[in-house]
Amino acid sequence: QVQLVESGGGLVQAGGSLRISCVASGRTFSAYAMGWFRQAPGKEREFVARISRVGTRTYYAESVKGRFNISRDNAKNTVYLQMNSLKPEDTAVYYCAADSTPGVVIHATYEYDYWGQGTQVTVSS
Repeated sequence: QVQLVESGGGLVQAGGSLRISCVASGRTFSAYAMGWFRQAPGKEREFVARISRVGTRTYYAESVKGRFNISRDNAKNTVYLQMNSLKPEDTAVYYCAADSTPGVVIHATYEYDYWGQGTQVTVSS
């Protein structure tokens, strides 16, 4: 079992930056690839980014590529999402998720075994 707790969300103006974090507890953090997803009101949860177990490989949704950066610190059991050049359409609840498998369909929610409770990110225009 893995428990995930996100933090760092908030209100930011368009063009600004924000870094959100997710701390894991329970089983060995480095055994899991980690992902970030987001869900806006009335929309389905969508893939944002993923990082491999040791952090050597990263993947991004096209909508955030070049603006967001996912990273992890296995010594701190933490995964980060640095969000730059934020847009109003980035407004959503952001969730971190842990995947114990090699990852076949990395953008699918069903790929992930554990989820955090989410942190709200609001970007004002």
